[in-house]
Amino acid sequence: MSTVSIERPPLPPYTAESAAQKVRLAEDAWNSRDPERVALAYTPDSQWRNRAEFVNGRAEIVEFLTRKWQRELDYRLIKELWACDGARIAVRFAYEWRDDAGNWFRAYGNENWEFDEQGLMTRRHASINDLTIEESERKFHWPQGRRPDNHPSLSEMGL
Repeated sequence: MSTVSIERPPLPPYTAESAAQKVRLAEDAWNSRDPERVALAYTPDSQWRNRAEFVNGRAEIVEFLTRKWQRELDYRLIKELWACDGARIAVRFAYEWRDDAGNWFRAYGNENWEFDEQGLMTRRHASINDLTIEESERKFHWPQGRRPDNHPSLSEMGL
């Protein structure tokens, strides 16, 4: 039985430029809201801490994201590179979503990522805080899916 090694460029060690590319690729995948697509960026035994929940492996990642996007409607995310060193990247992010009752939220957070040699994420540690917002306070208005290239970053928006 042969094992196929799948690469997910850019690969470590990361420069500021290649890390920023990796962050944007992750943002694009998460904005697809496709759990199967997102899970392919992680090792089969990837370990997560997301808020107070611990997730292990691709199957649990798919289950977690399926639940997340069933609950977090009209989800739109912006990620921004904070720092990088070798095979590690630190990210800050914000996303907006609404619940099924029409209440809007903006979540702010930080993630620490670690990658293997093939560019698959082995560890993801996310700390996230939610803020209730009025619909009129929303800042992320692009159509569902990838954030347009000309949309301001978190820093440009003062977030």
